[in-house]
Amino acid sequence: LAPPRGPRRSSGRALAVARGAGEVDVATKESAITKASTTFCNLFAVWLAVSAVAAVKYPPSFSWVKSSYFTGLLGLLMFSVGITTTIDDFKECLKRPGAVAINFFSCYGIMPVLAFFIAKAIGAEGAILAGMVLVGSINGGQASNLCTLIAGGDVALSVLMTTSTTLGCIFMTPLICKMVLGAVVPIDAWGIVMSTFQVVLAPIFLGVGLNTLAPGLCKAVAPFTPVIGVISTVLLVGASVANCAAPILGAGLPLQLACLALHLFGGILGFFATKAVGYDERTCRTVAIETAMKSSAFGFLLASLHFGPFNARVPSAVSVVWMAIVGSVLAVYWKGKPTAA
Repeated sequence: LAPPRGPRRSSGRALAVARGAGEVDVATKESAITKASTTFCNLFAVWLAVSAVAAVKYPPSFSWVKSSYFTGLLGLLMFSVGITTTIDDFKECLKRPGAVAINFFSCYGIMPVLAFFIAKAIGAEGAILAGMVLVGSINGGQASNLCTLIAGGDVALSVLMTTSTTLGCIFMTPLICKMVLGAVVPIDAWGIVMSTFQVVLAPIFLGVGLNTLAPGLCKAVAPFTPVIGVISTVLLVGASVANCAAPILGAGLPLQLACLALHLFGGILGFFATKAVGYDERTCRTVAIETAMKSSAFGFLLASLHFGPFNARVPSAVSVVWMAIVGSVLAVYWKGKPTAA
C-alpha cells in the first residue's frame, strides 16, 4: 500500500506558510526601518536647531569634533549622495548648461546684492556690513547636495552647481568684495581647487563608481543614505557653532533675522528666477537650495584671516546656523510634494 500523503502535504503547507510568514516579517521590519529613516530625515531642521542651541549653550558638546575631522565628515556626506547618482545623471546635466549659469548668477549676483541691502536695512555699518556682504559673495555649501537629495531635486545637477560656484569663488569673491567694500580678500586659489577635489569631487565620483559596479547594493542602501548625510551635517554645524559660540551669542536679534532673511529670500528668488526662464520643478528646487545654502564656514575662515575687525566674522558665524536650517526646511517641505510641474 502507498504510504499516506496527508501528513506530508500538511507538513509542506506548514513549511510554505512558515516561509511566507518569515518573508512578511522581514518585509515588515524593512518597512519599519525605512519609515524610521524617513521620519529621522524629515526632522532634519529639528536636529540642526537642537545641535546649534546645544553648541551655543554648551560648546563642549560639539567641540570634540575637531577641525581635522571636517574633511572626512564632508567627504562622507558627499559619498552618501554619490551612491544615489549615476554617470547618466551627469550626462543629462551637461545638456543643461543654462541651469548651471542661472545658479552661478544667483550665487554671485542675487545673493551679494541681497546681503548688502538687508545689512543696510538693519543699520549695519563697518565690520558687520562687510561680513554680511562676504556671506553673500561666497560659494555654495556642500550640504546643499544632501538637501537637494531629500527635496527630490536633481542631485547630479546640484553637484555640478556646487563645484562651479566653489571654483568660481577663486575670482568672484575677491572681485565682489573689492567692488562693494573696497577691500581685497586674498584667497588661496590652489588650496580651494584641492579642497574641492578632496571634499566634493573625489567622494562623489567614488560613490558614482560604486553605484556603477554594484547597483543592486546601492539601490538597497539608498533609502538610508540620507541618514548618514544628516548625521554628518549635524556634527559639522554643531562643531562650527561651538567654535564661535561667543560671537553668535553677542550678535543680537537684528543680525539673526538678517541672516535668516538672506538665506530664505535668496532661495525664493533663485527658485522663481529659474522658473521664469522655463525650467522644470526639479531644476527650480535645485537652484533654490543651491542659492539659499552658502558655505558660511568658509566665509568665517576668510573673515578671520583677511578682515581686520573681529566683528566681520560674526555674520558668517550666525549664517552657519540659519543657512543649514533654511536649507533643511526647504528640503523637508518639498520632500512630500510631487516634482511634476
